[in-house]
Amino acid sequence: MSVFRSLHAWLTLERFDAGVRAWAGSALLLFLRLYVGWQFFASGLEKLRDWNAALALFHQEYHVPVLPPTLAAYVGTFGELTFPALLFVGFGTRAAALGLFAVNAMAVISYPLLFTLDCPAAINDHKYWAIGIATIFCFGGGEVSLDAWLRHRANGGCKAHRWPRVAGTR
Repeated sequence: MSVFRSLHAWLTLERFDAGVRAWAGSALLLFLRLYVGWQFFASGLEKLRDWNAALALFHQEYHVPVLPPTLAAYVGTFGELTFPALLFVGFGTRAAALGLFAVNAMAVISYPLLFTLDCPAAINDHKYWAIGIATIFCFGGGEVSLDAWLRHRANGGCKAHRWPRVAGTR
C-alpha cells in the first residue's frame, strides 16, 4: 500500500506542491514589502532632500486634519522613512503595515485634489498600495523576514527550514 501512496505522491507532485505553497506566499509577501515600502521610502527621502519645499507643501497644499502643518510634515516624513525600513527587514511587519496604511490614508485625506486630477493613476496608486499593505497586514512578513527568523529561534533554535513533508513520503 505504501508503494502506491508513494507513487501517487510522486506522480501528482504533491511534495513539490507543498513546497511551493509554503514558499510562494513568502516570496509574494517579500515582493510586496519591498515594492510598497520603496514607494513610501522614496517619498520620505525626497522630503528630506528639500525640506523647505516639503514644509511649503504641508503649509499650502496638504491639509492634514488635526495636526499643524509643520508637525504633520515631521510625522509624515518619519512614517514614510521608518515603517518601510521595518517592512524591508520584516521586523514588526504587521505593526509597520498598519502604520504605513495610516500614512497612506492620511496622504489621500489631506490632499483632496487627488480625486479631481485628470490622471486617475494618482488615486489608483494609493488604492494599489492600500491593497498591498492590507495583504501584508493580514499575512505578516512571510518566511523571508526577521519576524520569522525570531519566531523560529524562539521555537527551539535557528534550524534550517525544511520543505514540508507530505503524508506517505519519506
